[in-house]
Amino acid sequence: MSKIIYENCDCMVGMARYPDKYFDLIITSPPYNLGNQHHTGNKRFKAYNKYSDDMPEEKYQIWQTNVLNECHRVLKDDGAMFYNHKNRIRNGIQISPYEWILKTNFIVKQEIVWFNGSQNFDKCRFYPMTERLYWLQKTNKGHFRNNINSHDICDWKAEGTDKQHKRSFPLSMVKDILCCFPSGGVVLDPFSGSGTVGVACHDMGFDAVGFELDEDYYKASKQRLENHQKQISLFDYLNNAN
Repeated sequence: MSKIIYENCDCMVGMARYPDKYFDLIITSPPYNLGNQHHTGNKRFKAYNKYSDDMPEEKYQIWQTNVLNECHRVLKDDGAMFYNHKNRIRNGIQISPYEWILKTNFIVKQEIVWFNGSQNFDKCRFYPMTERLYWLQKTNKGHFRNNINSHDICDWKAEGTDKQHKRSFPLSMVKDILCCFPSGGVVLDPFSGSGTVGVACHDMGFDAVGFELDEDYYKASKQRLENHQKQISLFDYLNNAN
């Protein structure tokens, strides 16, 4: 059975407790620094506090560079990292994640485009409808195999997204990534949110560690995993009973 660990802590503090070259895979999506206040968007979670996503851009990019370099340290030499982010517009100018990714110790193996159909219809520009998944590695070698026969433009559906976290990525995205690597490894999510990576790892035969600074999301992720495990156990019981 997979071992899933969620920790309520800053990711830099959490990763500092792990030795070099510990994790086989890292799959994550950090806060995007979109410049305003946000809420989970779910009425069932009224106790959730709003969170600030408005760091000075220079400070944000330095922070992300440091996070990625710490991910590089704890990742195995033949491991892989999948970093979900997007091109953002600030002050009318597009900012690409490459502005800090290329300053890190990682090499870019590939850029995958996720067509997520974002509801942004500002007529001052062509409507932005995509996010990016940056496949990062320490070297150009690894264990990846395209077992899902996918191309580099993906259309993971929103219905696979966990609704209690407004910006959770789809469960199907994580499962598709995991399908392309040997099972049994240990996966890290430095920004675990509502625990999507952990749930996917539970189903796909991977161990996982997730760090989440927000206590409400941390509690929700643990509850989500517990509920998911109960559903799986019930399904197995009913299957065996028949």
